[in-house]
Amino acid sequence: MIEDILLALPLAIVVLGAIVLMLISHFPTVSLKKYNLIAVFFLVCAFILKLTQLDDSNHIYLFEPLFNKMFVIDTFSNLFDLLFLAGAIVTLLINTHYFQERDYYNGEFFSLLLFSVFGMMMLSHANELVTAFISLEIASISVYILVGYNKNSLKSSEAMLTYIVLGALSSTFFILGTALIYGVVGSTFIGDIYSFIQNNPTKEITMLIVALMFIMVTILFKIGAVPFHSWVIDVYQGAPYPITMFMAATFKIAVFAIFLRLYLIDFTHFYDIFSKILQVVAVVTLIGGSWLAISQNNLKRMLAGSSIVHAGYLLIALSSIGLGAEFAAPAIVFYLMSYFLSAVGAFGILSFIAAQRRRRATFDDFKGFSQERPYLAAMMTIFMLSLAGFPSTIGFLAKFYIFLSAIESGQIFLAGLGITVAFISIYYYFKLIALMYFYPTDEEPKKFPFGISSSVIFLMALLTIWGGVGTGWIPFLPGVDTLVETAKEAINSISVKPY
Repeated sequence: MIEDILLALPLAIVVLGAIVLMLISHFPTVSLKKYNLIAVFFLVCAFILKLTQLDDSNHIYLFEPLFNKMFVIDTFSNLFDLLFLAGAIVTLLINTHYFQERDYYNGEFFSLLLFSVFGMMMLSHANELVTAFISLEIASISVYILVGYNKNSLKSSEAMLTYIVLGALSSTFFILGTALIYGVVGSTFIGDIYSFIQNNPTKEITMLIVALMFIMVTILFKIGAVPFHSWVIDVYQGAPYPITMFMAATFKIAVFAIFLRLYLIDFTHFYDIFSKILQVVAVVTLIGGSWLAISQNNLKRMLAGSSIVHAGYLLIALSSIGLGAEFAAPAIVFYLMSYFLSAVGAFGILSFIAAQRRRRATFDDFKGFSQERPYLAAMMTIFMLSLAGFPSTIGFLAKFYIFLSAIESGQIFLAGLGITVAFISIYYYFKLIALMYFYPTDEEPKKFPFGISSSVIFLMALLTIWGGVGTGWIPFLPGVDTLVETAKEAINSISVKPY
């Protein structure tokens, strides 16, 4: 019992922080800066505690006498918890100046953010479909509200309404699939579903396939895969910069946490069917996302379109899992860590600029930006290069592992398409770089704005480069090899099914 309490303590700290922020939000004497510091304090405490638990547990069921096997603690869930907590911490720190320049933020905003992180953490530990659904909805509903938090913005309100309606519709597919699975299996535990399929290879297989397809529809919507992508561009643009960053770099990772756990266990016996489905979805997602990204003039909308493309890369690796690629699953985890660094940095710079200039971040706004803000321009260049998969960045290695897994599984066409799309992405990423460095500006050069926000952005840029070329330079510092090994350990912790 004591061990279970210690393992659950990070979750408890996050939800306690959310409740505390909600209660003190009614006190007008508490400043916005204090709300931010309180939220970061609880998140950092949970992060440090979770970091000490990363390698300490493997397949431990949390409070098993009380919850049966609803919550599992393993390296996989611990690693994703660290990503969620890091994402929330970085989001709050980078947007420190942004919050101070907006008068509509208060303690409730930070409380909702922590509730969303709590839902994501529960999702990574979920070992049962109803628990996963509840966890996903806790995280989703909080994000719905945060998207439309600026009540004075018509675009934010429209984005929130769009997201709520379509998000609620997609969630019905998950619960419908869960109901069908319960009708066939008599249980919604992930391990029970796997055992039923293994022991009854010909019984009610069609119904189970339909049920899993329904669940996949929800997941594909949440990650913005084509043809379930119609909400992505408008919601990303309408949401405040901190929430766009949070959705792109953290919430998407949470969805892949439950998708990977399900796919590596319950989808195992149906890989021949679902691999083909994922191949088709990956193709249309890569092509559709590229078209959307190319056609945008607003930088925020371009990054939203590119996030669809990155979902397509991940779907390539998912389809490779069912075709025998041993490194495909770790490649997905590594890619998520890589995308986290690059997306947080890129959206962080946009947020930092918006806090100071209060202008729409179109491509034209960045003309001559290197002359005005040389350091920020250099860091934005690093993030764009990483998102494009340019050598010497962590994004290059992430794409390399994805394409390697596709080739390993014999999906030469998908690997070729992925490489082609990566070359196409050079156009819209390098377009920004060209505008920053090859056009004049009327603005006066400004000194590097030292502060919390700029320091965190600089750290993200440093990690992006270190992940590409840093391995082996300083032996006692972790590099790409460490991240790859951590990803492998995380996947191996859910490969064994002790049910």
